[in-house]
Amino acid sequence: MGSAKSWRRGPWWRRWTHRTDQTIEQKLNDVLATHAEWLKSEGNAGTQLNLERANLTSADLPRATLFGTDLSNANLAGANLSLAKLNGANLSGANLNSANLFGTNLNGANLTDANLTGANLSAAPLTEAELNGADLRGADLRGAILNYAILNGANLTNANLTRANLTGANLTDANLTNANLTGALLFGANLTGANLTGANLSGAHLFKANLSGANLTGANLTGANLLTDANLTGATMPDGSIHK
Repeated sequence: MGSAKSWRRGPWWRRWTHRTDQTIEQKLNDVLATHAEWLKSEGNAGTQLNLERANLTSADLPRATLFGTDLSNANLAGANLSLAKLNGANLSGANLNSANLFGTNLNGANLTDANLTGANLSAAPLTEAELNGADLRGADLRGAILNYAILNGANLTNANLTRANLTGANLTDANLTNANLTGALLFGANLTGANLTGANLSGAHLFKANLSGANLTGANLTGANLLTDANLTGATMPDGSIHK
C-alpha cells in the first residue's frame, strides 16, 4: 500500500485520556473512519490504525472495521466487538477477557497467547486463525468456524464448542478438560497429546482425526464416530485403558 499516515507510538488514545469533551469511543469512531478510507484507497488516503497496547476496556465497537489492525497486547476486556471485521488483525497477547466477539470475523487473525477467558466467540469465523497458547477457558465457541485454525497448547478448559467446525484444526497438546464438543466437526483435526478429560464429545464427527496420545479419561463419546479412521494410538480411553 501507499505511504499514507499511520497511528504509531504515542497514539491518540493516550493523548485523549484526559479529555472530557470527547470520549475515547467517539475519538476511536473518528479514526476508524480514516482507517476505512485508508483501506478503501489501498493506502493512498486516510490513516492506517495502530492500536498496539491500547486501553480499550469495555469499548463499544460493534461492526467496527479493524481488519489488518495491530491490536497486539491491547486491553479489550469486556469490549463489544460483535460482528466486527478483525480478519488478519494482530491480537497477539491481547486481553479479551469477557469480550463480546459474537459473529466477529477473525479469519487469519493472530491471537497467539491472547486472553479470551469467558469471551463470547459464538458463530465467529476463525478460519486459519492462530491461537497458539491462547487462554480460552470458559469461552463460548458455539457454532464457531475454526477450520484449519492453529490451537497448539491452547487452554480450552470448560469451553463450549457445541457444533463448532474444527475441520483440519491443529489442537496438539491443547487442554480441553470438561469442554463441550457436542456435535462438533473435527474432520482431520490434529488432537495429538490433547487433554480431553471429562470432555463431552457426544455426536462429534472425528473422521480421520488424530487422537494419538490424547487423554480421553471420563470423556463422553456417545454417538461419536471414533471408529471411522480416527487415529487413537496410545490414547487413554474413557475407561482408563490405553488404545493400541
